[in-house]
Amino acid sequence: MPLCFSRNIAELEAALGYSFRNEAYLEEAVTHKSYQHEHAERSHHYNERLEFLGDSVLGLTIAETLFSLEASFTEADMSKLKAYLVNKTVLHEIGRGLQIGHYMRLGKGEESTHGRQKQSILANAVEALIGAIFLDSGYPATKEVILRLYGNRISDALTQREWYDYKSALQEHCQGSFGVLPDYRVIKQEGEEHKKVFTIEVFIQGQTYGRGVGKSKKDAQMAAAREALSRISLQ
Repeated sequence: MPLCFSRNIAELEAALGYSFRNEAYLEEAVTHKSYQHEHAERSHHYNERLEFLGDSVLGLTIAETLFSLEASFTEADMSKLKAYLVNKTVLHEIGRGLQIGHYMRLGKGEESTHGRQKQSILANAVEALIGAIFLDSGYPATKEVILRLYGNRISDALTQREWYDYKSALQEHCQGSFGVLPDYRVIKQEGEEHKKVFTIEVFIQGQTYGRGVGKSKKDAQMAAAREALSRISLQ
């Protein structure tokens, strides 16, 4: 069980690299609706409105950063890059790095179902914290925090092409060259409900072309499609 909020606040601010002027914003950012619904007398707000705001501020920061890069990306490429960088998987990784789960105020239902580890709760909390910082200090300070939290993720995405939609590319190739769609099949599923790992293979005309492993079916399919495209390019 995490420490009470008042004892945790300095640790969370240290992890963020930001100290709040109005700590009420921070408290709201880590309050899940399940907690507010159970403790309406203690908490009048929960973090969904801040999440909405933070999503927009994050999107602007990433878009501005991509636009300012020396490399000249098309609008389509920048859209794909932005979508990749603000998706729930990346935000969940950032949330885990901040250990946001330790600071969340959750209701009993979420506590009993491992809510402190759920991707959606951690990712949404990151967006809520961004919204809270924006209200507390404005855009320049928020942009600075966001870029610090992202670290090398933006440059890594550019060099490793993690943002590229391999599934769509494979589908287009299969339709054009074979007249069929790729067939993704779950080969193995391991781990507890909140920590599942999927192994998926992609078949083209009944033949295996690629295998991928991921924490979600989508990630595993993307990895399988990437391997399939590499194999096709060598033929």
